[in-house]
Amino acid sequence: MVRPSLKGEVVSTPDAKEHWEQHYGERERVWSGRVNARLAEVAPDLPIGRALDLGCGEGADAVWLAQRGWDVVAVDISDTALQRARAAAEERGLADRIDFQQHDLSETFPNGEFDLVSAHFFHSTVPLDRIRIFRRAAEAIRPGGTMLIVDHSGPPPGESKLDHHRDMFVSPEEVVAALNLPDAEWEPAQTKVVEREVNWPDREPFIWHDNVILLRRRRSG
Repeated sequence: MVRPSLKGEVVSTPDAKEHWEQHYGERERVWSGRVNARLAEVAPDLPIGRALDLGCGEGADAVWLAQRGWDVVAVDISDTALQRARAAAEERGLADRIDFQQHDLSETFPNGEFDLVSAHFFHSTVPLDRIRIFRRAAEAIRPGGTMLIVDHSGPPPGESKLDHHRDMFVSPEEVVAALNLPDAEWEPAQTKVVEREVNWPDREPFIWHDNVILLRRRRSG
């Protein structure tokens, strides 16, 4: 398991829920509680509407969006993660702005349409057909809406435990090609790799590279 950058991913194997419950049960808090940097860069330029946070984890992104006026559906497979996310929303008086839902996204998906779908670090060391999930999410985006996908471009430096999982790290261009969304309906607004300084306990700070894929659904007519 990648730690601490795999955020609330949803998987389809029979033990997926147990896998992520164990992940969140290892510590009282897994994530920093801060919004993901790329979401904070992108969202202020978007019209406020209804957002879907795929793999919401402990809820930092969902809370950040709700604080800025978005109505949010926040999805995870882990009960523990969702309990912490709800507590964070209630503490800030935002419980009525965020609909926390438990889904194995390989099996079920939230209802309705969205103006923004955000998926950060939706990797998994157990089987996950994430491209199929992303395509399903794209179908739920309204014309003029946005999909933001942020991936790790590779494992953390020196992380040999992930050598046999290197196939889950792909380029932004490979993600766009795999999605195969119709050009008549979609335009890639950004496909780039960015640097991010990471500070983990008991380790010197290091630079990690993230893939940023920003896709916009064209407006009808």
